[in-house]
Amino acid sequence: MNDERYLQIVLERIRVSAEYRPKFGRGRADKGLSLDEFQALYGSDPFYSWFGLDNPLMYAAHKAAGGMTSVYRQIGIGCEELVRTILQDCLGLSAEDANWSYEVPTSDGKTRKLHLDGRVILDKIGNEASRGRFHQWMKDSASLVNVDSDVSATLKGTVFEIRQGYKSKDSKRQNADIINAANAYAQAYLPCALILSTQIDSDILLRYRARKWSILTGVIGASDPLSS
Repeated sequence: MNDERYLQIVLERIRVSAEYRPKFGRGRADKGLSLDEFQALYGSDPFYSWFGLDNPLMYAAHKAAGGMTSVYRQIGIGCEELVRTILQDCLGLSAEDANWSYEVPTSDGKTRKLHLDGRVILDKIGNEASRGRFHQWMKDSASLVNVDSDVSATLKGTVFEIRQGYKSKDSKRQNADIINAANAYAQAYLPCALILSTQIDSDILLRYRARKWSILTGVIGASDPLSS
């Protein structure tokens, strides 16, 4: 059954977090330190051991903090894969159809490829009724964020940014998303941010909609397909 397959896509990613061990500055390639290795490292440091930082509780705190970050990250990655899979299954899209990227020039004269997390091209939806429903959703979503009807009439599909939540006020991330939206419209796609939880900062929500992002959030029981 698809439900079991969908569940395993997310669980497979979350299981990665169960193996998390803090690295304590040992680099990305290192698999992290065990409790014994941590105590040997900090216990041999005269300064840290003087403060008692080789205590097992300190290791537990590091593991909990890093593990929490890992859980959020893996949930996000799992949800990206899940949504792409659902798009393919429900709309009859290929893996290539469900992915989108674009290239930007760099200061050294080369190009850099940037990706969003999902894509639906109207002409690739084989079922006529499904294509009609999705197209109507696109037109209504574009209207909600005040995209001119002449512009929305040219849109050939939607590209998705998929996140488990969005609480960060990081201006670099926000500016990158605004650039993503501009490039999406330049290639005739409606940009849609799919926030699977209800955790999105209200200021960010307003700013993104002002920049013509369609935004869906994970509100259970809502009957408005333009917002959840």
